Amino acid sequence: MNPTKNDISESVRVQMAKLLNERLADSIDLFNQIKQAHWNVKGPSFIALHELFDDIAEHAEEWSDTIAERAVQLGALAEGTSQIVAKRTSLPEYDAAITDGMAHVDKLSTTLAAYASNIRKAIETADKAGDKDTADLFTEVSRGTDKDLWFVEAHMQKGR
Repeated sequence: MNPTKNDISESVRVQMAKLLNERLADSIDLFNQIKQAHWNVKGPSFIALHELFDDIAEHAEEWSDTIAERAVQLGALAEGTSQIVAKRTSLPEYDAAITDGMAHVDKLSTTLAAYASNIRKAIETADKAGDKDTADLFTEVSRGTDKDLWFVEAHMQKGR
């Protein structure tokens, strides 16, 4: 840990750094999976999904940056290289051969739901550790993820 005058105890900062870097790996993987869908989507809903996936990828990129910066604020290193992300991500693997729009919608909704679940667990962990700021950061990410999941899942739901 780098020296800091942050008054959060070092043991909590170490715990939060580990948690933040775990969720950073998921966030970067999420971004890459969404871009995979964005680049390769085909079908009648191409433009709507292409643009939706790009918007959601921007959100994932912002979350990655926010999470990484919080780790550094606490005196840790942000660990976001491709090699670290590949080892550390907890998200399900994305099938790079998918091109069908609805198959991407299905797969991304599964990935977003898994990501959201991990973020909610991180909120609890940070809160129990007494780091309200990190818990609040994860709460913000959780709200955004739930909204993006809603937008993706709406493509699978039938109108009445």
